[in-house]
Amino acid sequence: MSQYAVIGIIGGQGWMGRALGMALLEQGIVPASQLVISSRSGSHQAYRDWPDVRCVKDSRELVTLADVIVLSVRPEDLAGLDIEADGKLVVSLLATTSLQKVASQVGSRRVVRAMPNAAAEIRRAYFPWFASPQVTESEKRLVQVLLASCGTARELSAELDLDYLTALSGAGPAYPALLAQSMLEHARQMGLSDDIAREAVMQTLVGGSLLLEKLGTDPGDMVERMIAYNGTTAKGLRTMMDEGIGQAIHRGLDAAHRAASGSR
Repeated sequence: MSQYAVIGIIGGQGWMGRALGMALLEQGIVPASQLVISSRSGSHQAYRDWPDVRCVKDSRELVTLADVIVLSVRPEDLAGLDIEADGKLVVSLLATTSLQKVASQVGSRRVVRAMPNAAAEIRRAYFPWFASPQVTESEKRLVQVLLASCGTARELSAELDLDYLTALSGAGPAYPALLAQSMLEHARQMGLSDDIAREAVMQTLVGGSLLLEKLGTDPGDMVERMIAYNGTTAKGLRTMMDEGIGQAIHRGLDAAHRAASGSR
């Protein structure tokens, strides 16, 4: 498939559709004239710096114009999506929605299912994806380029893995935000002003994550290293572990995984 296939994003004004569309334009992956977006409003506001982008209200019109169709709508909106893809390549960004369900609704068996997260907004998303057998190798390469514009894209060998990653990586900042919330509450209880508490927590979490990424070490090795120092951090870590933080996280992921797999 040509590098300059016409890409159509249904829901192109929403957070994920907009993030993907802007990434494709800013990185020169798709010329503005080859991008079509649809939304209920038909507004061009999000793409005002790219006047050649075509914005339409009718998703059926988008389907006639596009070679590749990206579905960036809420899962509950799929049933009301009145389109006929007629065998075109469809990339679904709908959580908890199987390939089979998408294919049945849109009229194409050439479907890729992907799971984004909110970090796409800053081009740091993790984008696992799985393709139906009807998707060609050249189409897979195109999908990899499109999704990698927003971060790291990774093809999976089994759709079941995508169900699990919907629970794990699809959460985006939600799990770190929960940890940050608990740390903030404790810092405030200890009398720190809100601005200092927030600054300290965010710098600790963000800086620590970036360092862990840069070092490329196993997180468990880092935990063991900190415990081996036997300082204040070790005492905090041991207490958190003794109180069952690991088991609580596992139970939470199990619950999210069950919800992600519930539509099968």
